[in-house]
Amino acid sequence: MTYVGDSVEIIKKLHSTKQWNEIISYCQSILDSNPRDLIALQNMGNALLNLGRYKEAILICDKVLQFNDSDEYSIKNKIMALEKLGEYDSVILLCNTILSKNPLNPWLLNSKGLAYNELGQHDAAISFYDMTLKIDPKNITALLNKANSLFFLENYVEAIQNYDLAQKIENNNKISLAKSEAFLKLGKEDEAFLAAQGLLISEISSHVEGARIKKMKIFDYYCLVEYDSYKKRKTIKDDEIELNFEF
Repeated sequence: MTYVGDSVEIIKKLHSTKQWNEIISYCQSILDSNPRDLIALQNMGNALLNLGRYKEAILICDKVLQFNDSDEYSIKNKIMALEKLGEYDSVILLCNTILSKNPLNPWLLNSKGLAYNELGQHDAAISFYDMTLKIDPKNITALLNKANSLFFLENYVEAIQNYDLAQKIENNNKISLAKSEAFLKLGKEDEAFLAAQGLLISEISSHVEGARIKKMKIFDYYCLVEYDSYKKRKTIKDDEIELNFEF
């Protein structure tokens, strides 16, 4: 197929519709006339990665890195390809090379941590997640990876704390369930139930204490609190509707 127009716009359009083979063909036509075209090489590498042709993707990424050894796009693509191939030692070596020039790159620190996880070196992995969190305390990838590593090491208390921090940034069901499972490992069934509902540690403690004071089962107390909250929201909404009606 012949394409007419700006090469970047053509590649963007093909990328938006995930036409990976078309991107490879188009980029190859550019490289036939200019083998050093970085945009064509970068996008060919990404297309090969998306097609699962990981070894070929690495070769293309290496060509880019010969011209620009700090090309972030190709570094990330090469690391992802190496991860897919299970070559975690190579991931660590590549991360070390780039981190020697830019030691404050959170993405590379997380990637290095993940590689150590895959190699079964969870304590080492946690140290790199901690480095990331010193740079960016709200880095949810590092928080979740650290929590998962701590869970694997059976350090459930600290795992829960890190799940909780991640949940404050991105509250989703997967994090809630992971935190709930950690509570179960500690034999805390009430806390596990509340965690599964998406509650934070502070809310869980409040509910457990409230249920104790009222001598209620945690499920019953949770339902009571939710019902009271619903009534308050409904009252506020009804008041707003009444005010709007008066105007």
